Amino acid sequence: MKKDIHPDYHEITVVMTDGTEFKTRSTYGKAGASMRLDIDPKTHPAWTGEHRLVDTAGQVAKFNRRFKGLGLKD
Repeated sequence: MKKDIHPDYHEITVVMTDGTEFKTRSTYGKAGASMRLDIDPKTHPAWTGEHRLVDTAGQVAKFNRRFKGLGLKD
């Protein structure tokens, strides 16, 4: 195996959206780094069954204005 080609594999702390933490090993950051998650199994709709529509910068409103009046024709 070649030397000095593999990234450093060290322990980091993962912080879930509710503030709980766990330690794991990763190549992310430096030893002792902390990774904060924006989405995790406790909040993601695929696991919770809750669907939340997030309108970022009015994109849903923009879509509705653009396609208003368009409907299926018989």
